[in-house]
Amino acid sequence: MFDSIWQDVKKEFSVGNMITRIIIVNVVFFIVLNLVKVVLYFSNGGTLPDFYETFRNFFLVSSDWRHTLSHPWSLITSMFLHEGVFHILFNMLFLYWFGKIVGDLIGDARILPLYLLGGLAGVAAYFISANIMPFGELGGRYALGASAAVMAIVVASGMLAPNYIMHLLFLGPIKLKYIVTALVFIDMISLANNVNTGGHFAHLGGALFGLFFVLRLREGRDLSIPVNKLLAKITGLFRGTPPPQKAKRGPRMAYKNTSPQRKTRRAKGGAKSDQHDLSHQEQVDTILEKIKKSGYESLTAEEKEYLFNASKK
Repeated sequence: MFDSIWQDVKKEFSVGNMITRIIIVNVVFFIVLNLVKVVLYFSNGGTLPDFYETFRNFFLVSSDWRHTLSHPWSLITSMFLHEGVFHILFNMLFLYWFGKIVGDLIGDARILPLYLLGGLAGVAAYFISANIMPFGELGGRYALGASAAVMAIVVASGMLAPNYIMHLLFLGPIKLKYIVTALVFIDMISLANNVNTGGHFAHLGGALFGLFFVLRLREGRDLSIPVNKLLAKITGLFRGTPPPQKAKRGPRMAYKNTSPQRKTRRAKGGAKSDQHDLSHQEQVDTILEKIKKSGYESLTAEEKEYLFNASKK
């Protein structure tokens, strides 16, 4: 049975999208960390030994700059680690719900860079706040979890498709922009509660980066490109393969194209002739503009399929 589960996990990791892969990595790390915790608990007569904290903190980011300098990997590993069941459950649900929207709109290749950079922005916000704010031990000296990275994706989704409709239990259909605003507002008012203060600062750091990422993308500056290049070089070193050659840049996602040529082309022909005359990028622009005005649900099946295929390029 376990072998079959493992084969299914490997298959999903190899053929699934980036959201699926990130969720799998988080779940695997969660299982490993908690298995170590259980083994140490029972092998020590029903109490956790000090070694467990030493082992766990080896992978966690700290507000102590000496720990950060001596454990640089913790800047990345901390955003994939969770201890509590509800902590990982809600983070992964949010990642799946909002990440799917982001992946469909700006492409699967931008998901991991947004996750990593959003997580690093959260780490920076946590570190700075923990060293200048007086929340002390209530904020903790170590931080873990994907919350900041997930908040970057949540805010990015709200920026990309503010009128997208999500159906919430007990509340019904609500536009994405209101859900995202509520989540950010909850973190803001939670700063004064002296409970997980450093964590809330980290969430807001990730949220600000999600906003910044989309604004830069709209200006034509894709922050995911250098991250993907670096990741390609790192994976190439481990696989023993040379770094990939510089590829031709594919179509760039945009939100508005108000050029006179496009307006003239639309004015001259009907819907069918327009669809054939529009370039690939212009068709994507048109679909994104429609989402912005009327929400994702207003798209036809053909438009959804076209946008899904475009996001893979």
